Parts: sequence; structure tokens; C-alpha cells
Amino acid sequence: MSKIPNNDFEDLPSLSIVIPTLNSSRTLSQCLESIFSQNYPREKVEVIIADGGSTDKTLRIAEGYGVDRVLINPLRTGEAGKAVGAEMAKNELIAFIDSDNILPSPNWLRAMVRPFKDQEIAATEPLYYTRREGDPLITRYCALMGMNDVLCLFLGNYDRYSYMTGRWTELRVNSVDRGDYLLVKLDEKNIPTMGANGFLVRAWALRSVNCDPYLFDIDVIYQLVKTGRNRFAKVKIGIVHLFADSMKTYVRKTYRRIRDYLYYEKLGARKYPWRRIKKFGILKFVLYTLLLAPIVISSLRGFRKLPDRAWLFHPVSCWFTLLTYTMNFIAYAS
Repeated sequence: MSKIPNNDFEDLPSLSIVIPTLNSSRTLSQCLESIFSQNYPREKVEVIIADGGSTDKTLRIAEGYGVDRVLINPLRTGEAGKAVGAEMAKNELIAFIDSDNILPSPNWLRAMVRPFKDQEIAATEPLYYTRREGDPLITRYCALMGMNDVLCLFLGNYDRYSYMTGRWTELRVNSVDRGDYLLVKLDEKNIPTMGANGFLVRAWALRSVNCDPYLFDIDVIYQLVKTGRNRFAKVKIGIVHLFADSMKTYVRKTYRRIRDYLYYEKLGARKYPWRRIKKFGILKFVLYTLLLAPIVISSLRGFRKLPDRAWLFHPVSCWFTLLTYTMNFIAYAS
């Protein structure tokens, strides 16, 4: 980050970047390198690691980059780590960057804070996932789809631009194009799955909602909207999400995401009313996956729009997601 005095830096807000970690050495170096390479005044940024008890090189990597604080996250999950970091953050804005995120350009932070000049905007996040030719096939697939959970495609509820649909969400969202970003006005019945992978929020706004001891991304958005803070900016830039470099990682992350959702839903810890989701979308997902032909055709359509062999993973993703949801629902219903 720049340490050179510059009048252009005077009006930039102060930032607290919160990174939850747990044995994150595989991606953390790339994440921190992209953060500390930002064209942003170092004195206006604090970088907080909320670690859940890493036993690999995670803490050594963090120390090597000179992060400002390393906090202990006793509950170990990423959602708990975000809550721990947010509670201790001292600056005007809080940025949630996951350890498998990479900021794709040195001006990323500057672009992300620009919409906050509008005092009514509560938070910002990127419009795209950045697809890089050299990234693993599954990571490229998720970037092309604009989501990590393919079920969201059939529900129409996602929050990044999808090259399959040509849209960033299919919910009825009121948005106005302001050049560098979309001004999005949300209502309680139409809230995309926002709040993760490069989400910046005003600290005072975040502290007006309940995110203790777990900060669930979309639950924060839902609570903000319910309190009248319903204006957000979808900035026309991307962020790299190194979701999975192998099928093993994809299986582990998908299973954990579905398991955790069902677990916390059963505990009553979730606030967003997921049960409002369209039953027709779920039925369509099951039917299309079982028939196979519709999802293969979708893959081919995606390939025509933007050629990449990563589209071949779409049928695999649909089948594995269906099996994982089914097994977990049976387990938690029993």
C-alpha cells in the first residue's frame, strides 16, 4: 500500500480489512500480496486476521506480511471469524476479504470505496468474479457461473454476473446505473445472496445489526434492509475467488456449506427467511439434473457465449450438489 503523501488520498475513508483464516496457507500469500499492493494510504488501512487455530503456516505468512492484528477465533468458523474481526475493527469501513480472495488490480480498494460518497449507500461489493485463464477449472467454472452453489441458478438468487444467464441476479431488484457501479435498492422480499467475497460496509451500519457470535453474510444484508438501510452499490469490477483447485476441495467446501446451513437453520440462528425460496426452482433443479440433457445444453450455451472447457463441469456440479443436499436433508430430518 502506498505510503507517499498525496492530496488525492485525503478524502479516502479509513478501512479495516477482516480476513478469517483456518489453515489458509494455500491461498493467504496471494490474498495478502494483493492487499498490500493496493494504491491506498497504508496509514488508513488496518489488516486483521481472525484465526481459528491454524496448525499450518498461516500465522507465519500473516506475520511475514506485517498484518496489524491477529485475533483468536475460538469458534473457528469463517462466520465467527468475521464477527470477531468486525467487533475489534476501528475504522470507518469494514471490508470482508476471504483468505481465498485476490484483489485483481492495485486500484481495487479505491474503486470499492468511491460509492460511499453517497451517504445513503450502506455497503458495496464487486459485480463480477474475475476469471483468469491460469486458474483451476473449477475456480473458472464458478467465476463463469457467478456463484459457488449451482442451486442458486435455478432459484434465480445469486449476486454476481453469470455468463450463463447474462444477469447478476434474477430477483426483482431496483437498480440504477451510475456509471462505475449499480445503485441497488433492496426490499425484504428480494435480497440476493450478497455480503461475501469483497464486501465493504460502513462500520456504524454493521454494528446496528446483530451478528454475534456468527456473521452470516446474507443475514446482515437482510437486517440492514429491515432497518431501512437498503441502498447498496454493485461496483463494476471483479474479485478473484480461488474456490477450489481440485475436486476434493470442491467436495469438501460444498458439503461443509450445505451442512453448516442446515445446522444453523435447525438451531434458529439464521435470520434471512430462506424458506421463502421458490419451490418451483428446486423442482426444476431436480428435474433438469435427473434428465441430464437440459444441463448439458446449458453448458453448451455457456460455451458459445464464452469458450472455456470449464463449462464441462456444469453437469458434475449439478449432480454432486443434488446428492449432497439430499443426503444432508435426510440426515438432519432424522
